[in-house]
Amino acid sequence: MTVTQVLHGNTRDLGGFSVSRVLPQAALRNVGPFVFFDHLGPAVFAPGTGMDVRPHPHIGLATVTYLFDGAIGHRDSLGTVVDVEPGAVNWMTAGCGITHSERTPAAARASGQRMHGIQSWVALPSDHAEDAPAFAHHPAATLPTVVFGGAKRTLIAGTAFHAASPVAALSPMFYIDIDAEAGASVALPAEHEERAVYIVSGAINFDGTRYDAGAMVVLAPGGEVAWTALEPTRAMLLGGAKLDAPRHIEWNFVSASQDRIEQAKADWRAGRFPTVPGDDEFIPLPGSPAAVAQGGATS
Repeated sequence: MTVTQVLHGNTRDLGGFSVSRVLPQAALRNVGPFVFFDHLGPAVFAPGTGMDVRPHPHIGLATVTYLFDGAIGHRDSLGTVVDVEPGAVNWMTAGCGITHSERTPAAARASGQRMHGIQSWVALPSDHAEDAPAFAHHPAATLPTVVFGGAKRTLIAGTAFHAASPVAALSPMFYIDIDAEAGASVALPAEHEERAVYIVSGAINFDGTRYDAGAMVVLAPGGEVAWTALEPTRAMLLGGAKLDAPRHIEWNFVSASQDRIEQAKADWRAGRFPTVPGDDEFIPLPGSPAAVAQGGATS
């Protein structure tokens, strides 16, 4: 059987608006190196309002926020200041430790905006987990696109369809944005072991079964497989090689070692992570006295 699992997200609050968290779940912790997958929105912010995710830390992962609509202002402890915009890739490697914030840019906050996108985390290979933090911006025009059979395929990261993304991913993987017309047939890369399709909008047919927006369809390894768009559909294809070791995930920390996560927690609690220039707020460690005083903490 091609389909092994079908996941649906759990609704959570992120900076004042709802997101659907699809990974991780008890039923499935990851697909290839993807250990976290949030569907943001779609949300409409009225003039004068916006998203405010205060500075918070990461270790052991790379983040990518891929937008369909809207903009997010990114600041990090490396001094990076950039607006994340639709179609571009902003790949933040946390490595041994980075701090960043995500807020609605001033112009979008003043005018109001519709925001919609996907935020994901990719676990770094164990031999790169303590790399120095880094940030790379890739404009939409630099990403490979393949258009045929009524579907546009944009390669966000990794390799697929005889193309390679300019994003410096550190393990075998693929991450693809699909914009398909009704009736289009879309294959998944056969060379990657773990594979899934997340339906952002629309609906697809897979082996005679209909799957609607909000479903992540997880596939068995191996073989050429394809789905058909039953209506105009936006979807994300994702996956890659199996992780080199199981990952612990706690708050914003990812590691193969629970001791390393405990150290990161202690470092954040003690203020040993680098700060974000120009953004002096912070999210307390969940469960800490500071978090309790603020009525809880979000990431």
